[in-house]
Amino acid sequence: MQATRSLTLLLVAALGVGAAQTATAASQDYPSRPIRLIIPNAAGAAVDTLGRIFANTLTQVAGQQIVVDNRGGAGGLIGMEIGKDAIPDGYTLLSASTAAMVIGPHIHKKLPFDPMKDYAFISLFGITPNIVVVNPSIPVKSVKELLEYNKSRGGKSNMASAGAGSQSHLAGVLFLQLAKSEALHVPYKGGGASVAAVVGGESQWTITPAPAVAGLIKGGKLRAIAHTLATKSVLLGDLPSAAETVPGYQYGGWNGLLAPIKTPKPILAKLHAMVVKTSQNPEFRKHFETQMTEVVTNSPEEFRKFVEDEIKAMGPVVKSAGLQPF
Repeated sequence: MQATRSLTLLLVAALGVGAAQTATAASQDYPSRPIRLIIPNAAGAAVDTLGRIFANTLTQVAGQQIVVDNRGGAGGLIGMEIGKDAIPDGYTLLSASTAAMVIGPHIHKKLPFDPMKDYAFISLFGITPNIVVVNPSIPVKSVKELLEYNKSRGGKSNMASAGAGSQSHLAGVLFLQLAKSEALHVPYKGGGASVAAVVGGESQWTITPAPAVAGLIKGGKLRAIAHTLATKSVLLGDLPSAAETVPGYQYGGWNGLLAPIKTPKPILAKLHAMVVKTSQNPEFRKHFETQMTEVVTNSPEEFRKFVEDEIKAMGPVVKSAGLQPF
C-alpha cells in the first residue's frame, strides 16, 4: 500500500515537472502564431479605432499578426465575457476600456465577469480625453457660452449621448452637476448616432471621445469648445480644459491590454515589454496624436490600481444620473 502511494506521488511530481517544462517552452517560443485581440465594441467606434492602431504596431513588435476580433454588444459585456473564457495561453487578448470595466459594474446587477478578478492586467496604452462639441450654427464658442446658452433656453438645449449609462451620458451628467446647469438629455443608439445628431442640428451639443470627432472638428462640421482632461494637453493645442470654467470637472477614457487571468506570468511579462516597445514607436505615437489621444503605459500593478480607483469614482456619477442597475 505504501509502495503504491509512493509511486502515485512520484507520477504526480513527474507530471507537474513535465507541465512546468511545457509551459516554460511555450513561454520561450511566444508568440509563435497569430494573436487574437478582442475589441468589445463595434467596428468604427472610437475604442475600435484606437485598438486597431495599437494592433497594427503591436504586429510589428510581436513578429506575428494581431488579428482584431470585434465583439460588440451589451455595452462591451459580450466581448469581455468571451475574453474571460478564452484559453489562457497568450493568444487571446482584450483591448479593454471604460464602458464595460468601469461603468458596467454600476449599471448591471449581474455582470458575466468580475473586472478585478477575471483578467490579468498588462498595461494601459492610451488615455483619451472627451471633447465638448457643439453644432457650429449655435452661438457658442466656449464653456461659459454653453452654460449661458443652456440657461437662455430654460434648460432645454439638447445634450446628445450614446445612450443611458454611456460614457457620453455620464460625462454630461457630471458636467451639468458641477456647473449647476441644466439641459435635456437625448439618448441615441450609439456614439455614431449621437454625434450625427449634433452635426445635423437635431441636438445642440455632446461630450464624446476625441477619436470619434477629430475628423469632424477638422472638417468644420463640429466646433470643439473644450476637452475633459484636468489640465491642458500638448496634443490638443490651445483647446482649453472644461475644468478652467467648471472647477473639479474631469472625465477621460482609457484603453488597456488584458489577458485571461491564468495566462502564464512569463508570457504576461513578454506582452508588457511588447506594449512598452509599441508605445515608443514614432508612427504609433503619430497616429494616436491624430486621434487626440495620449500614449500612456504603466506596470500591471499600476494598471490594476488605476481601474480599481476608476470603478470607485464612477459610483457617485452613476447615482447622480439616476441610473438603476438592471
